[in-house]
Amino acid sequence: MGIKSKIISVLAAIFSKEIAVILIAALPIFELRLAIPLGIAKFNLPVFKVYYLSLLGNMLPVLPLLFSLKSFFHKLEDIKFLSGFFKWWFRRVERKSKVVERWGFWGLIIFVAIPLPMTGAWTGAAAATLFEIRIRKAFLAILIGVGIAGIIVALLTNETVKLLG
Repeated sequence: MGIKSKIISVLAAIFSKEIAVILIAALPIFELRLAIPLGIAKFNLPVFKVYYLSLLGNMLPVLPLLFSLKSFFHKLEDIKFLSGFFKWWFRRVERKSKVVERWGFWGLIIFVAIPLPMTGAWTGAAAATLFEIRIRKAFLAILIGVGIAGIIVALLTNETVKLLG
């Protein structure tokens, strides 16, 4: 059993299905791209409920990230085993977020709305920090982007579940 499966199993065993969906959506890497399919296909929750729970969970860490990411990153640079990861992550964010650099607010919406790895709310907050987008605008752009990504993932998951019966 992989680490992702273990995390999901532990959360599902400890918490209600709804809380598990919120917590999974709040986690980096997983976000709503995993929380929505899990809520619909594994937990058999209604699509709209899963969408809103995932949206809530995915947005929970955004404000703390926007307020603290810059200073947090600088503090972590001094810790050797963490600094390498964060330098890698920020370089990757910078490379992948050219649309944010070019179009600012609208680019951040597009960047977060594409439900692919390294384009969610966590990476969007990092991109907003890198390109110095004001916190209010960044939060709104990430919320809109997460909402769009959630709709895409929910529709794809719902149709896939229907096809597989």
